Amino acid sequence: MKGLAWLAFGGMTVIGTPAAIAQTEQPLGVVYPPDGHETTAAQIFLIGTAAPTGEVTVNGQQIDRSPAGHFAPSFPLALGENTFTLQHGSETVVIRVIRNPSEPPAPVGVSFGEGSLSPAVDIARMPGETVCFGAIAPPNATVSVQIAGAQIPLLPQSGAIDLPPNSAVLTSQNQPISLTAQQYRGCAPLNAPSGALFYGNNLAAIAPATSGDLGQPEFQLRLNGETVTQTGTGRVELLSPVNPPVIEVTAASGTARSGASTDFSRLTPLPQGTRASVTGREGEWLRLDYGAWIRASETRTVESAALPRSIIRSVTTRQANGWTEVVFPLQVPVPVSVTQGDRTFTLTLHNTIAQTDTIRADADVVIDRLDWQQIAPDRVQYTFNLKSAQQWGYKLRYEGTSLILSLRHPPQPGTRQQPLAGMRILLDPGHGGPEDFGARGPTGYPEKAQTLAIANLIRPRLEALGATVLMTREDDADLLPQDRVNLINELEPTIALSLHYNALPDEGNAEDTAGISTFWYNAQAHDLAQVIHDQLVQRLDRPSYGVYWNNLALTRPTVAPSVLLEFGFMINPEEFEWIVDPQQQERLADALAQSLVDWRRSIE
Repeated sequence: MKGLAWLAFGGMTVIGTPAAIAQTEQPLGVVYPPDGHETTAAQIFLIGTAAPTGEVTVNGQQIDRSPAGHFAPSFPLALGENTFTLQHGSETVVIRVIRNPSEPPAPVGVSFGEGSLSPAVDIARMPGETVCFGAIAPPNATVSVQIAGAQIPLLPQSGAIDLPPNSAVLTSQNQPISLTAQQYRGCAPLNAPSGALFYGNNLAAIAPATSGDLGQPEFQLRLNGETVTQTGTGRVELLSPVNPPVIEVTAASGTARSGASTDFSRLTPLPQGTRASVTGREGEWLRLDYGAWIRASETRTVESAALPRSIIRSVTTRQANGWTEVVFPLQVPVPVSVTQGDRTFTLTLHNTIAQTDTIRADADVVIDRLDWQQIAPDRVQYTFNLKSAQQWGYKLRYEGTSLILSLRHPPQPGTRQQPLAGMRILLDPGHGGPEDFGARGPTGYPEKAQTLAIANLIRPRLEALGATVLMTREDDADLLPQDRVNLINELEPTIALSLHYNALPDEGNAEDTAGISTFWYNAQAHDLAQVIHDQLVQRLDRPSYGVYWNNLALTRPTVAPSVLLEFGFMINPEEFEWIVDPQQQERLADALAQSLVDWRRSIE
């Protein structure tokens, strides 16, 4: 159903082209939010449309609309249920929005805040490691936690601060937030080598064991002569420092993070086969000996394995179908980290000690010089000085215990008539299928239809310039983000462009937010993202919503420079009219194709 729009108002489904929809007098309808929508935002926007003649009011207040009749006003939300009644002539639509508190509820009477005791999941730490406990309780209370026969005071935290979610930067609302409920927190090292637990200047005896289950902490609250006790939901365990458990990464690419949840930052993925010892657990997450966390489901326990440590001596290189492969022979597959610079590629091997005297370094297409150093007793760092500032992709894998780093060769230069010759460009029209509509414009027209429409305009232009164009989908296919990532890794294009149109979180302002935004993740994609963005903004005379480093599935592939483009906001009434204008779509396709020509010429 190429180029078609799917609309839903009051249970009625309408299918038509964007141009036809723009000329049709639509009934009053609200695309977003749905009736009964729940949010923690302090405001909400109402995205919808009606016939352009006449007035549309919300709770009796007239709202602004675009020439085609679209609207997106924002309204403040009180806690609880908020009712919005929209009217256009004899048409009426009622939308209810429930605003929930954005922080845990304050305790009622002499009690702990519901769900506030932490740790909330089972945790394991090494003996002597500091463990922190927390709770929400009434002001001026005396709060403590008892575990393993010792009592740890939890101190009131004045001016406790939280941070909004990562998405808040998109609406410039990422400032720290002062918490209103009284927070209590206390930390202590559990089971120090002497068999004791320390807190402050006090010492309390605990069992002398250096490992084992310490049980669930018992929280106590005293206020106005009343005492309340409550058992925590998470158990605390001490791991044995003797022969700690060893895991092996079983996922094709193990997701390493800076902390024990998906809220924490991604680190360099761990190649399948990587081994490391476990120094902590938190719920379903394992902390590895070099500091990263990984889900237990991406690993397996290696029975009777010794602490994974390796020496390294030689390093060799070889050529393989447009790639330079660098081979690091090791005794065991160790964790790795990667950092890319302007003309450098740095690989760090953790849990590794160098015994290196000689490295063969022949002339190479990509590498100018290889430097190395032992930067810490357990870390060896290799810095590849590159011949070009533009890096074209890399891969990491283990063959047995040898690490293979593949660095991609640049494509052949283009010609004056076909400047993109030699390039295989992957276009990924975002969203698709019966469930994933993406963002919707005021008429209900879905992002999935528009991304496919613009991809079909861009494709012939790139082919005319000499490029080979690959598509993740050519119809209304249902592809998960990982399906698209797998295609990029399988097809190994020269560059990958994921095409999208934008929306906002609930607290955004849909009427006043417009423009093109561009997202990149790996340093090899930064220059491409910046050039495309600047060219589109300038050539199309559109607002800039910014260039962002962002941890998105379609920006993370390392096999090629990968960029995600948001061409405009579907939810902005006036920008939506620009988005579906056939002439403006042609201009956008021309501008994107030319931006790739300019970028290619700038790096040759």
